[in-house]
Amino acid sequence: MEFSEMTAKIAGGNGFIAALDQSGGSTPKALKGYGIEEGAWSTEEEMFGLIHQMRARIISSPSFTGDKVLGAILFERTMDGEVNGIPTPQALIAKGVVPFIKVDKGLEDEANGVQLMKPMPTLDALLERSKALGVFGTKERSVINSANAEGIAAVVKQQFEIAAQVISHGMMPIVEPEVNIKSATRAECDKILLAEILKNLDALPEGQQVMLKLSLPIVPGTFDPLVSHPKVLRVVALSGGYERPEACAELAKNKGIIASFSRALLQDLRSQMSDAEFDAALSDAIDEIYKGSTQKVAAATAA
Repeated sequence: MEFSEMTAKIAGGNGFIAALDQSGGSTPKALKGYGIEEGAWSTEEEMFGLIHQMRARIISSPSFTGDKVLGAILFERTMDGEVNGIPTPQALIAKGVVPFIKVDKGLEDEANGVQLMKPMPTLDALLERSKALGVFGTKERSVINSANAEGIAAVVKQQFEIAAQVISHGMMPIVEPEVNIKSATRAECDKILLAEILKNLDALPEGQQVMLKLSLPIVPGTFDPLVSHPKVLRVVALSGGYERPEACAELAKNKGIIASFSRALLQDLRSQMSDAEFDAALSDAIDEIYKGSTQKVAAATAA
């Protein structure tokens, strides 16, 4: 797939984006969910080897294809690895799945109710290497914990600064200012976030676009102005801690938003499964998330 083909697939395709980008701090938890307890590895390299085996098994599965999975977000080490002897991004492209790369280096300590992204001094080099491997776009995450207008403005400003850097390399950024779904001021966070994103979108140069990865809003339809915005290629949603049935039900209430789930996609997969069991469990998860992404409920039902 050429860049233009990937753009068209992400913009108009029916399906969702798989998030396979758990990084250092979240890897042990992801492995535990997969049935591999801490103690099964003695070095960081062995740990990352195990998580790569899980991701390679997912990508290799007959049910993991571009028919329902539009794209996949990779951790840097996964991007640099191989699936059945093929560089991971090319293995995805061969299955019709558009590759993305997680580029943030984690979160700063909370200030003003938010967690900004840590500095990324090597981002330009990573973007050059990723693009050379065939990667289409990036994902960068920060977190909003409370409805602090100053903090939320800082998060969105930083996100769009990184987005501009990504765009300058001819890649598509996924801006991810995640609202903590446990926040006591979640509805107000959504409103402030919407206003700040619209302000930054209006400031984008003509002809440029970003993607947005957002927590599912507490009021369905809150992000409709973003879904229809000409400078937004696609709006995707994270599961944010919801179990898959609830995440898919909430997703179905928001027209035009598709999933970009991680834990909700992987939650039923276990390393001990036979290939047939693994493929069946993954297929069921893909079908459920695909349905939530493509079959929306009427607004009256959602209210």
